Amino acid sequence: MSRARAFILAAGRGQRMRPLTDHTPKPLLLVAGKPLIEWHLQRLRAAGFEDVVINLGWLGARIEQALGNGARFGLRIAYSDEGWPALETGGGLFNALPLLGRAPFVLINGDVWCSADYAALRARAEQLAQASAPDLAHLLLVDNPAHNPDGDFALDANQRVQSQGATRLTFSGLSVLNPALFNGCQPGAFPLAPLLRQAINQGRVSGEHHRGDWVDVGTPERLAQLDAQLQSARQSQGDCF
Repeated sequence: MSRARAFILAAGRGQRMRPLTDHTPKPLLLVAGKPLIEWHLQRLRAAGFEDVVINLGWLGARIEQALGNGARFGLRIAYSDEGWPALETGGGLFNALPLLGRAPFVLINGDVWCSADYAALRARAEQLAQASAPDLAHLLLVDNPAHNPDGDFALDANQRVQSQGATRLTFSGLSVLNPALFNGCQPGAFPLAPLLRQAINQGRVSGEHHRGDWVDVGTPERLAQLDAQLQSARQSQGDCF
């Protein structure tokens, strides 16, 4: 059985990060001396991934130039260049399906930093690939941050994601997606959220509550806070995230 692939979303403009992103693509912004996307790549390799697909949009050529073919990370990196403007999350994923193949894959939003177990996500993707009636998605949910107090989805006692519920959580930006989620889609720009909500209403989305570290690196202030946090951890523990 071939191992699951990972997909990193890296095509966005990063409007809230301006002026930092006027000349540097958001995934290449430094956190503790390392581009944000390199944290993901190193942790993916440590978790057993071999193949990664990255979509490109805003200043995409700089990302490809910085990362190359992935050999220095022990990975094989393929790029899905959307040009500019990019295709939004759903459209970007649909555009990259020929590179991802037919098996479930792990999706990572390049805008986040998370202490989640990437190996567990890979295992979940491989389990879905063997299931006779697989779910269309598995979502990693986190406690609601100050900038999203109402959350996105609920998680019931059976670890099924619901659109509504007494206790709502925030979608972390990490998930496992089944390419069948995009059946019937057409090329072009479109969001991912409506597809997820449709699958949730069909009872075909599982989830888990991640209680570890998670940061949506969406503003210069959050970038600075994460940088300070990781610099402190590096001094006390070494570069072992």
